[in-house]
Amino acid sequence: MTEPVIVERRGAVLWASINREERRNALNEQVARGIHAALDAAEADSAIRAVVLTGTGERAFCAGGDLQLQADGTPFTIDEADPRHYVARLLRRMDACRLPLIARINGHALAGGFGLVCACDLAVAREDALIGVTEVKVGLFPMMILPYLLRTIPYRRMMELCITGEPITAREAAADNIVSYAVPAAELDSRTDWLLSRIIDKSPTGIRLGKQALAKIREMSTDGALEYAQFMLANMARTADAREGFAAFSEKRSPNWTAR
Repeated sequence: MTEPVIVERRGAVLWASINREERRNALNEQVARGIHAALDAAEADSAIRAVVLTGTGERAFCAGGDLQLQADGTPFTIDEADPRHYVARLLRRMDACRLPLIARINGHALAGGFGLVCACDLAVAREDALIGVTEVKVGLFPMMILPYLLRTIPYRRMMELCITGEPITAREAAADNIVSYAVPAAELDSRTDWLLSRIIDKSPTGIRLGKQALAKIREMSTDGALEYAQFMLANMARTADAREGFAAFSEKRSPNWTAR
């Protein structure tokens, strides 16, 4: 049986590729579990510095939930024995990931697939890929991914996407800062590698604790966030990576990060 998600380590980066090309890499429970397992494996390996989420082939990054009747693991039903929706579990797991999570948008990212993009920290796309939420075309609304759309897209742009159901190109999305970069298809890998190179040489401890703090600060009041931030800053300054960073700066050399 074909693996729904292909997991591959490339140096200090773990790549997770949705592997349902014949279904335009549609999201189902097996795909969600595969991405979840890839994030667990990445965080369990202290040598991994970032995670790339992408799709196989060139047609789609992820076309959203599988609309085929009787589809395996469709996201449009709730298991009464376990009402915790697997899409919600996946999005929470992506949110909790303390490694930089980069979407490599190799093709169309629609509906739930666009939600996965919005749950990543950064996104590099081929400029002709279509991006959007098409649920209203089948009588739905992008319910599960709304918190991530709100976090990523200006409100009126988000509402236009949601209530028209009309996608935009990644080139247009980059102009609105919805994706980080939109490049010709031939440059997708080189731009992804360039972005990764600017991440994996930085303090893994600083990034890990910073992402952890950001997830909490996002939900706090300003006063609460400031109290929490000063506590986290003092703790971070005591880490081995911070001490190494200060020493390397003083000695005018490159730091030797230990992820501690």
